[in-house]
Amino acid sequence: MENKGGKTTKFTSSRSELTPREVLMTVYAAMKEKGYDPVNQIVGYLLSGDPTYITSYKNARYLILRVERDELLEELVRFYARKQPRREEE
Repeated sequence: MENKGGKTTKFTSSRSELTPREVLMTVYAAMKEKGYDPVNQIVGYLLSGDPTYITSYKNARYLILRVERDELLEELVRFYARKQPRREEE
């Protein structure tokens, strides 16, 4: 990296980063493929922070550890909220 005129140079990785949604879907698929209940296992990880809830199969554990748990929860809430019908304020 080179400092040009006192400005901070941003490092960008050449490989694409997965979104929290993509990580959740990839981990879900890996868990399902290995015969686990993906919902229970992902919930266990989100509540405890213990990565052993997630299989290492297909790098699922590595992927999920690259995303903060709060970002995964935000994605789940956004997804759920989008799927709910709008209700009029009572």
